[in-house]
Amino acid sequence: MTLPATMRHVSIREPGPPDVLTVVDGPVPSPGPGDVLIEVAYAGVNRPDCIQRAGHYPPPPGASPILGLEVAGRIAAVGADVTAWRVGDAVCALTPGGGYAEYCITPAGFCLPLPERLSVAQAACVPETYFTVWYNLFDRLHFEAGESVLIHGGTSGIGLTAIQLCKAYGATVYTTAGSDEKVAFCRQMGADHALNYRTQDWAAEVWRISQKKGIDVVLDMVGGDYVAKNLRSLAPDGRLAQIAFLQASTVELDMRAIMMKRLTVTGSTLRASPNARKVALAQALRKNVWPLFAAGKLDVILAQTFTLADAAGAHALMESGTLIGKIALAVRAD
Repeated sequence: MTLPATMRHVSIREPGPPDVLTVVDGPVPSPGPGDVLIEVAYAGVNRPDCIQRAGHYPPPPGASPILGLEVAGRIAAVGADVTAWRVGDAVCALTPGGGYAEYCITPAGFCLPLPERLSVAQAACVPETYFTVWYNLFDRLHFEAGESVLIHGGTSGIGLTAIQLCKAYGATVYTTAGSDEKVAFCRQMGADHALNYRTQDWAAEVWRISQKKGIDVVLDMVGGDYVAKNLRSLAPDGRLAQIAFLQASTVELDMRAIMMKRLTVTGSTLRASPNARKVALAQALRKNVWPLFAAGKLDVILAQTFTLADAAGAHALMESGTLIGKIALAVRAD
């Protein structure tokens, strides 16, 4: 494949609101040993992209400063020592950054074949959420089939991924969302109990519905006063995974609940995790999750697709509070 010398990519003029995003020309990167260069068809849009744009989430050392943590497209070039992929292979991939561009570099081990039954745009919206959910629920919290799980932010990309994946493993799924429309959508996607946090005391409802037994596992990206409520909502030997903070990250807690109920509290950020861990996650997803896509048990809810030139519009929708599902950038459609 003959590669151009330059490519279009989204640039951040300065930290700020969505309108600081603009499309510029820059050099096409070259893959190093163990890396692949992907000709990007679509890039997934995620909340960490918005946080980075605002100046609060700098890329890790060595990562591209260009936004974008997941893509789908075709392999355009391979670095030394890459044997699993060939030029022309269709893939979706987790990236350390650089996805909002016509070409993107990522380690070869972060790539996966396109899941069956999904469009390329949907496939671009798979890696970031599925790597995150599998790592936190199945690796860190050792979620087991048949357990109960409380998933906050039910209509977010993470939330809808967790609802479907946990249901596929036989869970009783509780979730929260911010409107009656979103609550109904969560039920449609498989949630057994969906609660409107604006009109209901979700912690009291969880306690009532579970007959005062509590929940085995909680996945939370809200923080703030949710942390104490999560701990009260957990059953003995329950586990909490904290993956983000839409509210405050600094909270005051009575730690006795953790002691008395033998609770496990953990947290993680995917982007800062070692590469070897992400490679292992890709392998686990290919083995355990890709067959569920092939069987039609999982879907990706693509809310809207924007052109690369309208990345600002994608970020505005992400931050609007109205989003149900995922957003994709059509990198080569504008």
